[in-house]
Amino acid sequence: MSSDFQPKTLSDIPPERRPSLGEALLPILGVVVFLGVGSGYLGLAPHAPLLWSIVFGGLVGLVRLDLTYSDLYDAVSNGLIMGLQALLILFTIYALIATWVSAGTIPGLMYYGLGVLTPKIFLPVTALLAAIVAFSIGSSWTTAGTLGVAFIGIGSGLGIPAPMTAGAILSGAYAGDKQSPLSDTTNLAAAVTNTDLYDHIDAMKVGTAIALGLSIVVYAVLGLRAGGAIPAGQVESIRGALAGTYTTNPIVFLPLVVTFGLALYGIPALPTLVTGVFAGALTTVLLQGAQFTTAWNVFLNGTAPETGVKLVNDLLATGGLSGSAWTITVVVLALSLGGLLEGMGVLAVLANELLDLVWSENSLVAGTGVAAFVTNVFSAQQYMSIVLPGVSLRNAYDEYDLDSRNLSRAVEAVGTPSGALIPWHAGAVYMSGVFGVPTLTGSIDLANLSVSIGGYAPYYAFAFFSPLLLFVMAATGYGFVAKSDT
Repeated sequence: MSSDFQPKTLSDIPPERRPSLGEALLPILGVVVFLGVGSGYLGLAPHAPLLWSIVFGGLVGLVRLDLTYSDLYDAVSNGLIMGLQALLILFTIYALIATWVSAGTIPGLMYYGLGVLTPKIFLPVTALLAAIVAFSIGSSWTTAGTLGVAFIGIGSGLGIPAPMTAGAILSGAYAGDKQSPLSDTTNLAAAVTNTDLYDHIDAMKVGTAIALGLSIVVYAVLGLRAGGAIPAGQVESIRGALAGTYTTNPIVFLPLVVTFGLALYGIPALPTLVTGVFAGALTTVLLQGAQFTTAWNVFLNGTAPETGVKLVNDLLATGGLSGSAWTITVVVLALSLGGLLEGMGVLAVLANELLDLVWSENSLVAGTGVAAFVTNVFSAQQYMSIVLPGVSLRNAYDEYDLDSRNLSRAVEAVGTPSGALIPWHAGAVYMSGVFGVPTLTGSIDLANLSVSIGGYAPYYAFAFFSPLLLFVMAATGYGFVAKSDT
């Protein structure tokens, strides 16, 4: 994100352009209606409803708030600037996945993983390994886009539904990311709340550990129920197809070692992932025997392997850089909408209204979590869900004599993991794209009065436990640190 960006607070907005609560709720109502009707009822992809929301919000700004087209354009631009790193990472991850498939890295992980993991232990082990990797490299997105893709393949081979596997990966990845001193969101939450980084990490450790532990228990139970008998010969058939198509000796893990090594060394995510792409292309040429031009065509256009086993072909088919278009366009629209709502002052007004509902330090901490989630819903980016409450509520924490680590813990306990639950959120669109699993689907059977819910969201346990633990701590006052005591 842009390091010098500061979201508007109510005092930053000239009185003549400051939305009333009703005016602030107008574009919010538009988002709810357009997404609900367009995506929920008509079954459209989120692109058109997001565009409708942007146009409606812009009209509210022009007609009701006396904003100019230039004001609205600048607001949208700020939203895109804040999400620029996420967009560039999205492009790179799609290319990286394709080159790692052609290099044999992801097929190799599937090959060896199917040899040691069993259905009953797969889900809890997946969550734990994802947490360790994300903590080590400080990136939930990189963990999901590399090891996560391989885990989806391993789970499919073991007969585990892909939404369950995706939920376990995300639970581990976001738990590890939250506690990592290398994570951009962890550093951001500390920075915008004026909290020492390690004080912030220390404040989160109990809630994160309990939430992850509860998630692993859930996955252990799901594994016992989902891990039935594997069809005879299925694992052997998949491993044979992988070994017959790719060289699977340990050298195929060179791109993985290079990428994670750079991340552990502290190199930023984008150059680390770009290096991973080059390592994948080089391994494709040297180990898999592909031509140089073939390796870079894979980078652009993706992979379509012919292994003789349809399940393996489907799992390893990728779109490459050009395959990112659907995801990128959703994220661009969502970031534009978030920037527009911020620039119009809508989010600042809602944050101020929240402050009016606060009556105690307990309600302040709980309200901070609610503010982070609401900001995630309407800005569609986790950076804003951390920055806006983190900046807007600092003075309130001072008034209640609460140390800033209470604020930093609250915004990240909800802001970081919850984004991947919201279908139009940048994080959810990304995760759905790399896993090939929708975030959330649903249908209503009026005849039988039943509701069916699908996607990975119901299995993403950490996203529910992390906010729940924050609200329990807020209600009890557990973990509160007074400013006067520091």
